[in-house]
Amino acid sequence: MTNAMINPSLTWQKRSPTQLVENRVCFAGIDSELSIYDTYEQAKKVSLKADSLLYCGMVTGAKVMHTKRKSDIAFLPHESFILAPNEEVFIDFPEANINRPTTCLTIALSKERVAQISDRMNDTCLPNLADKIAVDPNQPLHTLHTQATQQVIDRLTSHFIQNDPDRDLLVDFGVNELIMRILRYHGREALLRYTQTTPDATGLTCVINWIEEHLASPLDIDALSKMACMSRSRFYDIFKRQLGCTPLEYQHQRRMAQAHLRLKKGATVTQVSFELGYQSLSHFSRRFHQHFGICPSQIAQTRLN
Repeated sequence: MTNAMINPSLTWQKRSPTQLVENRVCFAGIDSELSIYDTYEQAKKVSLKADSLLYCGMVTGAKVMHTKRKSDIAFLPHESFILAPNEEVFIDFPEANINRPTTCLTIALSKERVAQISDRMNDTCLPNLADKIAVDPNQPLHTLHTQATQQVIDRLTSHFIQNDPDRDLLVDFGVNELIMRILRYHGREALLRYTQTTPDATGLTCVINWIEEHLASPLDIDALSKMACMSRSRFYDIFKRQLGCTPLEYQHQRRMAQAHLRLKKGATVTQVSFELGYQSLSHFSRRFHQHFGICPSQIAQTRLN
């Protein structure tokens, strides 16, 4: 969570922890519950499980997550980890200490609310792809999130904590928006996987595949519309309905995801900037900071640490 936004740990930092591993403070809402955990010493294989969909977000520090599908998943700030109902995860705390606790938050979301919004979002899928890319929240998901999603999390956390007369209503609105963003991440991941295996299934998958293979190239909307066999206006409508953004915004988001991945693997900021089509290093750094809330050089520093 960015320091410029709310820092929920300030709410209870004067309280003495009752336990050193996963010391929990909880705030209840309608069909939802916010929990914030501070861990003050290194620990391994700490279990986390809930009977509802569980959104997890890092505030400070780092964790290593182990699910039944995959182990050794590094979980850092500016990332989301979403657990399906009754999905168990085991957590390592490699760097927690009494002076710099590892802090994270979870938001438990009712299955009924998630199912209701999921059904509405599935109705927006293209009819001939609905069975392939239907939004399924009952899958674990680990993903980077944008600054816009971070702002939703910060705002929702603030609503949970503050004693506002409209608290319940504000929490309710925030929960709906968070669920929508979670499901959008799920849907986009499913569509991208489908596109990678069947790029010529539809005009839309052809366009997505082209963008994915030409992230450094400028977009020609007229050419993409022809590729999709649609008019320009229909192409824009279908693309936004399916992916929740314009083609240009989608390319930017995919560039940022690739930039983050390459920086974590050891590429320099200059290499990544020019490989992804940015003519100016300062322009790339500014867009990266706007997207994630941190500078690209901080990714390299985190990797070194």
